[in-house]
Amino acid sequence: MRVAVIGGTGFVGSYLIEALAACGHQPRLLVRPAGGSRAPGVPADQLVEGSVGDDPALHELLAPADAVIYNLGILREFPQHGITFEKLQFRGAARVAEIALELGIPRFLLMSANGIDRAATAYQRSKLAAEDFVKNCSFDWTIFRPSVIFGDPRGRNEFASQLKSQIIDPPLPAPLFYDGILPRNPGGFCLSPVHVRDVASAIARSLEDTRTFHRTFTLGGPGTLTWKQILQTIAEACGKTKLMLPAPLFAPQIAAAICERFPWFPVTRDQLTMLLEGNTCSGSALFDMLDIQPIPFDAPHLAYLRD
Repeated sequence: MRVAVIGGTGFVGSYLIEALAACGHQPRLLVRPAGGSRAPGVPADQLVEGSVGDDPALHELLAPADAVIYNLGILREFPQHGITFEKLQFRGAARVAEIALELGIPRFLLMSANGIDRAATAYQRSKLAAEDFVKNCSFDWTIFRPSVIFGDPRGRNEFASQLKSQIIDPPLPAPLFYDGILPRNPGGFCLSPVHVRDVASAIARSLEDTRTFHRTFTLGGPGTLTWKQILQTIAEACGKTKLMLPAPLFAPQIAAAICERFPWFPVTRDQLTMLLEGNTCSGSALFDMLDIQPIPFDAPHLAYLRD
């Protein structure tokens, strides 16, 4: 199957390309100019230069395809540079879906995110809008909602690596965030980290599996961990012992309100809001269906953090 992939050169995308090839599919990638170097193993004639706002490039990419995977997403926006959730996570997905309909492509897979039903942030609202648009299209769609994704980043941004560099490596105590004034259950909010290989395999194996058509699947790892347990596991994987102390969320929220517009500042107010909401889900429905044994979030599978 010829599969057009939008978002194939990033962290998840690099694993997705491998998983598609392992399943016998032929990926075609949309890449930025000179971006083919981030798509090893993909023939040059299967790379189309352009952006998600470039209609001619999208038509060239999709025209020979049998299926489309929209895997484009960002963790924060910079409106001053034209980088917004609305543009990339909603309007981009909607435009690609429209072109897929025009060309008669029968299969469309969308990477979304767990927890977006709250619609409390611009990130969540853009993802939810993209889902609603795709669900109202006439092709056979499948939507994936992963929790936080971990795995060897291969030079890209990744959840555990960021926590290591921003929280575990610095000499300051690790913050156990809590909301409000009193430290009730600091660091007790929970996440379901899922390995990038499992996410990529689930998407690739779903392409031709009719049981996945017109369904939305959450993708969580085999264990639910508190923030404190996640930090402890990362420290263990790095061979470190880390002091952890309760930290009220209002302090980083104030700092983010002032500095989040700058790329060097590590977090935004919306990211802090979503973090404290937690992000838990199960992936068993799809993993069991596709015979995938999910990889746990533990020190042996975080060995890449030592590098």
